[in-house]
Amino acid sequence: MNEGGIIRRAALLLATLLPLLWTAPSPAGQVVRMATTTSTQNSGLLERLLPPFTNATGIEVQVIAVGTGKALKMARDGDVDLVMVHAPRAERAFVDGGYGIDRRGFMENDFLLVGPASDPAGVAGARSAVDAMKRIARSHSRFVSRGDDSGTHKKERLLWTRAGTEPGGDWYLEAGQGMGRVLQMASELGAYTLTDRGTWLAHQAELDLAPLYAGGSLLANPYGIIAVNPARHPDARYREARRLIDWICGSRAQSIIRDYRVKGEPLFRPTCAD
Repeated sequence: MNEGGIIRRAALLLATLLPLLWTAPSPAGQVVRMATTTSTQNSGLLERLLPPFTNATGIEVQVIAVGTGKALKMARDGDVDLVMVHAPRAERAFVDGGYGIDRRGFMENDFLLVGPASDPAGVAGARSAVDAMKRIARSHSRFVSRGDDSGTHKKERLLWTRAGTEPGGDWYLEAGQGMGRVLQMASELGAYTLTDRGTWLAHQAELDLAPLYAGGSLLANPYGIIAVNPARHPDARYREARRLIDWICGSRAQSIIRDYRVKGEPLFRPTCAD
């Protein structure tokens, strides 16, 4: 074959292979699927936290943002490789049930009660978070609940239980929505709601609401990261999930968490060293 024929055949072979090279998926093990909460995603922290991990390891993190309850269900069903959530009781049940392993608490912030500045229930004068909820229930002041089995909704339900109240009636609205939308609804309705601090800081400028009650251990909001148990789901990418967990609890990621701010305010406190 002459030189021109060889060149033409080489060009044809290259044209055949190039589409395969460009469309081929990442090598096995280079992607890890993580279900996390909408509040974590909305805070903007993951945009700072995950790219350095990918740059350091070559592992892409695919994030699915849902409520905590749904995130844990996805993990129980083997649809993700790890979860990043904020509901300690549900996390313990998940691990105790054999669905998750290697749980690490890695950061925390807090919840707060927000509502109309007129504060018809007198929440700002409450002695505790439980007292604040009792005041809302006693006055039948409008309250918008996440109503979606998220970590925030679980915390709200705990507060009602501690207050000895089963909320219901015209004053209580279960939205079944994420935190950002619930804050908008509370603002439009002149209602109270429970929110994580991150989403509140991200949205407060556009809301006709005021922060009315915060503080105390009952409103603490710890976050955990948990790998799906490979003994339960052999297809889970445990090695990659464990690398992400170890990185999140490493000094660089913990520094990113400590230094992250929204509107000049620190949002989370790193806890892996606690």
